[in-house]
Amino acid sequence: MKTRAEKILYWSPRGLSVLLILFLSMFALDVFNEGVGISEIFFALMMHLIPTLCLVVALCVAWRWEFIGACIFIFLALFLLLTSRGEAWFISGPLLLIGVLFLLNWKYLRQTEK
Repeated sequence: MKTRAEKILYWSPRGLSVLLILFLSMFALDVFNEGVGISEIFFALMMHLIPTLCLVVALCVAWRWEFIGACIFIFLALFLLLTSRGEAWFISGPLLLIGVLFLLNWKYLRQTEK
């Protein structure tokens, strides 16, 4: 049976990922205040949800293959930080934290298998 620390290490990056995805999805709701047609709202909503879709794909990969997922999250954090010239640290910071947590969990699982 897993200890409490193992469960926390396993679930914390996954839970933080879901919370970050929900947080970023909230920003897509501003398209409904524009007063435009349904087709324009649909396309604007899809454009606003592209980052959310990328994070959902990254989470699905990380859930199965933690090392690859950790690399994806760390890459996304660094890419966002570099392309925004440091202005999006409030999003790239949690991405980096999630990537490091996935990496720590992967390293811990490899050590326990030996």
